[in-house]
Amino acid sequence: MRKELEIKIKPDGEVEILTHGFKGKSCLDAVAPFQAVLGDLNHQEYTSEYYEREETRRIERGRRR
Repeated sequence: MRKELEIKIKPDGEVEILTHGFKGKSCLDAVAPFQAVLGDLNHQEYTSEYYEREETRRIERGRRR
């Protein structure tokens, strides 16, 4: 699944950031730069994807002789 951030700016100036396609805590890393600029959070909710296991890939290389 493709990873996306959806950023909504409401008429009152409130900013809402939604994540799509991130598994586990990787969504927090994606949102961190925006949070650093925007400041403190008023509210935070976790999607069901947050509770899923992050996908990791292990790459093994053969030994050179």
